[in-house]
Amino acid sequence: MPSKEFTLDDIAQHNKEGDLWIVIDSKVYDLSRFADLHPGGAGVLYANGVAGKDATQVFFGLHRLEVLQRAQYARLQIGAIRGQTETIKPLGPGELSLVPYAEPTWLTPGYFSPYYSDNHRKFHKAMRAFLMEVVQPEAVRCEENGKRISQEVVDKLSEINFLAMRLGPGKHLKGLTLMGGIVKPEEYDYFHELILNTEIARFGTRAFVDGLLNGGVISLPPILNFGTPEQQAKFVPDILAGKKYISLAVSEAFAGSDVSGAQTVAVRDGDEWIVTGTKKWITNGTFSDYFTTLCKTDAGFVVLLVERSDAVSTRPVKTSYSSTAGTAYITFDKARVPVANTLGQVGKGMSIILSNFNHERWMVTATSLGAQRLVVEECLKWTNQRIAFGKPLHAQAVIRAKLASMISRVEACQAWVENITYQMNNMSYHEQSDKLAGPIALLKQFVSKAGRETAEDATQTFGGRGITVTGMGKVIENYHRTSPFDAILAGAEDVLGDLGVRQAIRRMPKNARL
Repeated sequence: MPSKEFTLDDIAQHNKEGDLWIVIDSKVYDLSRFADLHPGGAGVLYANGVAGKDATQVFFGLHRLEVLQRAQYARLQIGAIRGQTETIKPLGPGELSLVPYAEPTWLTPGYFSPYYSDNHRKFHKAMRAFLMEVVQPEAVRCEENGKRISQEVVDKLSEINFLAMRLGPGKHLKGLTLMGGIVKPEEYDYFHELILNTEIARFGTRAFVDGLLNGGVISLPPILNFGTPEQQAKFVPDILAGKKYISLAVSEAFAGSDVSGAQTVAVRDGDEWIVTGTKKWITNGTFSDYFTTLCKTDAGFVVLLVERSDAVSTRPVKTSYSSTAGTAYITFDKARVPVANTLGQVGKGMSIILSNFNHERWMVTATSLGAQRLVVEECLKWTNQRIAFGKPLHAQAVIRAKLASMISRVEACQAWVENITYQMNNMSYHEQSDKLAGPIALLKQFVSKAGRETAEDATQTFGGRGITVTGMGKVIENYHRTSPFDAILAGAEDVLGDLGVRQAIRRMPKNARL
């Protein structure tokens, strides 16, 4: 870092073409050669309030802090202003944001929570640091180029047993070292998993959240909960180690949210099943080795673990988010599957899939919550630095009203998510299936709807920047474009609302009267 010091009078002497210096947050930059390369044109830099001046306010009205951290721009710094120190710094790995409501109250100094322990706090700090250092750069690259997560990053994730932790507490954690030993397998609970899920959504890269091995998160539970010891020993270790990939193949163009309308057929032929049909919108399907597949038989539905072969083909499905999620259309062309790959009992496939939805829906809700809180932080920062009509944007009452709505929604979502998570911690898998299907369905409906309302408020707050893929409003644009995924994945919003009410009606006492 250059150590030479200057005064503001020194800077003022360099304000013309071929000799251009500016100051940003106490740092002096020589833009003499860069001016003609400036994406916005050289004229922006030669403006009266920029050339030879402290251009901090102007810069942050146009650019994110991360721009200054890029190597090609950082090297333009030649010194600093004498007597001044930088005040605008990025968060270090594991650090908490000081922006109000950017963190849930359990992470906010001076606030308390009955749900989280010191171990949860240590786990959170280590997980945030790991994700910021290892995963965030990959998330940004993959979101932009559409490529699947690299094996190099998957290997680093496997070292901390990332995918195993995303499956929640259970026997599958036995003997594993979690997060470098910060939490013991027998201590790991759903609040640890909630922390993990909310943290992976803090990068503003929605498709990458699904590309981050979400296929394994939603397709391994049927194997863990209904598979035989032999099946678990054969398939689970390589998947958890990041050596093999797996997807949940349930949705079809024929059926959509009506899972019972699935048309993929499995016909018994000796010691094999012959599987014929198609699946659509399958997360991670383009790069999966295995598919946990719902099939129709003469005896009812069955769940089969189908291995990729010449009779199993996949092709990308183009959606409104990045192809890094690996969303696929799958064709099973008389694929032969060993009967030994049958999960649970024939005819019980629908109950296996329905019981699997609880954890999937809760997971989607948790990542949505993390993304919404990031949006709130972005809006609070933007309205503080954006000057309009001579005042910060938050001086406008209408903007404060939007901020109030966004904050209220995310805090309400946080409270409900934590309540449900507490219930999960105190219920067996069977009890969760029995008691929480309705509440989790209603929770997901509420959180996803809140997210779309927040996406709209945030876009209006950012204006034109909120619909621009890069730059100041890139997080808002990404969330506004992709928030409907949270409402659709694992069950459409209206279907979930109806499910929640129907379960409540079934539990209604027969003698309930006004």
